[in-house]
Amino acid sequence: MLIMGCDYHPGFQQIAFLDTDGGEEGERRLAHREDAEQFYYKLKEQNLRVRVGMEASGCARWFERLLHSLEFELWIGDAAEIRTKRVRKQKTDRQDAQPLLRLMIEDRFPRIWVADAENRDLRQLLWHRHRLVQMRTRVMNQLHGRAE
Repeated sequence: MLIMGCDYHPGFQQIAFLDTDGGEEGERRLAHREDAEQFYYKLKEQNLRVRVGMEASGCARWFERLLHSLEFELWIGDAAEIRTKRVRKQKTDRQDAQPLLRLMIEDRFPRIWVADAENRDLRQLLWHRHRLVQMRTRVMNQLHGRAE
């Protein structure tokens, strides 16, 4: 299995990885989207089992969907709890991926529950419908106000 800690940013991701079968360790910086997609597709071609751990982020939907389509495991962690477990307070992208990997290897990764993509899409549709109903109500109230 390949275990990865991923420090995700909107323009790139810094990863630290460990191959539990061969013992190979490494780090890599992947630019979004093309570079990252090529990297993960190559892992899929090698038939590796992959587990990726990252902090909770609102702008990583495409990445979550990519990993899901490749049937890779994605663990999303509580960012505040991860921050408290850091030994060093020095903050660099390279050093942010390593603690994530270490927490996953030591089985101390503060994993949080995240709804699946289908459920989140449904919630988004419900939210959109709610906003449309609010707009309709405002317009109707304005029309009634003018008619009186």
